[in-house]
Amino acid sequence: MEKDAKDLIKYFRSIGLEVHTSTQARGNQGFYMKKRIDVSKNIPQDRVVPVLLHEFAHYIHSRIEPFMEKTGGTLEAVFDDDCAKFYENELLEITKFVDKNSKCERLLFHKKLIKEKITEYEQIIKNKYPKFQRSKKFTEFNKYIKNSSAKYLLKYDRVKLVTGAFNRKVKLYTIDNIENDFTDMPKEFAAYIRLKSGQKKQARISAKINKMNKYYSKPTELFARFVEGLYINSEQVKMLAPNCYKRFYELLNAGYYKELRKVVSNLNLV
Repeated sequence: MEKDAKDLIKYFRSIGLEVHTSTQARGNQGFYMKKRIDVSKNIPQDRVVPVLLHEFAHYIHSRIEPFMEKTGGTLEAVFDDDCAKFYENELLEITKFVDKNSKCERLLFHKKLIKEKITEYEQIIKNKYPKFQRSKKFTEFNKYIKNSSAKYLLKYDRVKLVTGAFNRKVKLYTIDNIENDFTDMPKEFAAYIRLKSGQKKQARISAKINKMNKYYSKPTELFARFVEGLYINSEQVKMLAPNCYKRFYELLNAGYYKELRKVVSNLNLV
C-alpha cells in the first residue's frame, strides 16, 4: 500500500475511526458507517486513497450534520449556505468526472437498443394491423392467445410448464424459441410477445437508472466525490466547479470541515 494511504489510515485511527482494508465493503469500493471506514480489498491500489478520502468526507459530513447517514444530508449544511442548491449542478459535473458509472452510459445504451427493437416489433405488427397501438388492447392477439400456452410468455421470458398428475410432462418455453414452439402463431403475434417483453426490460432499466441518479445526487455523495476529486485532479475540479471550490476552501481554512483541513494539507491539496 502506498505511503499516502498508510498515512491516512494511521491518522484516521488516531482520531478514533475504525479502518478496515480487508473486507468486501458491502460490495462497494468503500463504505462508511458510525465512525467505521471499510475499503474493499478488491480495488486497485491507485483507488485506495481516493476511496479513503471519499469515506472520510462522509465522516466529516456526519459531524456537521449528525443525521446525514439516514437522510443523505443537505448541501445547505455542507456549504454553510442557505442557497447551496446553487452548487448542485457543479457537483454533479464533478461526480461525472470522478465516477464514470454515474453517467449510466451502459444502461442508457441498452435502453436505446431495446427501444429500437420495440419499434421494430411494432412495425411488424402494423404491417398487418395498421391501427395497432401499444397503449390499447390488441384484440386479435387476445383472442388467439387465451387458448395457447404462449400466454405465459407475456409474463416471463422463460417458462417451465408441468402438466399431468400421473403422466407428468415438462415443457420449456422461451421467448427466443416462439416460432419453433408455436408453429401456428402468426409472426405479428410473436412480435407482440417480444414487444411486451421489451417494455418490461425497458421499465426495469429505467427504474435502475432512476435509483442510480437518486443515489448519486444525494448531498453526502456529491460532497464525498468532490473531496475525492480534489485528490484525483484538483485543477479539473476547480475548472468544473469554481464556486464549490472557492466556498470549500473558505470553509476549510475557517475550520468548518474539522479534521479534513489537516488531511487536505498533508496531501498538498491546497
